[in-house]
Amino acid sequence: MTMSDTTIEIRFVLNGAPVRTRVQPHETLLDVLRRDFALYGARESCGQGLCGCCTLDVNGETVSGCLYLAAMADGATVGTIEQLDADGTLDPVQEAFIECGAFQCGFCTSGMIMMSRELLRHNADPSESDIKSYLSGNLCRCATYPEVVSAVRLAACKRRKESA
Repeated sequence: MTMSDTTIEIRFVLNGAPVRTRVQPHETLLDVLRRDFALYGARESCGQGLCGCCTLDVNGETVSGCLYLAAMADGATVGTIEQLDADGTLDPVQEAFIECGAFQCGFCTSGMIMMSRELLRHNADPSESDIKSYLSGNLCRCATYPEVVSAVRLAACKRRKESA
């Protein structure tokens, strides 16, 4: 049996568009998104689901893309950082990260933004403690944590104004 004999076809909605691809049972969703769809916003850093750099949205919930098997995405709706400005308009969280300078090298930024959006879906007005707790699984080597907290607070404010 060759490696090509072990692939399976999966179909899912990726950033709003139906897609299909062939994957091996052991491949992660992050690897497949990068290889087959040239989506490089989410990055692998630790490979153990501990740093948050690979955060993706699957069926409305954030997952660690480095641990999530691609085969499990069959029939799912998958969102990446690339979909947030698909219409040319930045998401309020992205705007806030820029306005607050909540990044330096940018390696962790997509994961921070994806998790911040998840937090704001569940808590429209998080306290500093809420933000720190929710983002505790996202690591930033450049230590922009104070700016990230400020950005999430600003994004929450922007979102409340948009919905008012």
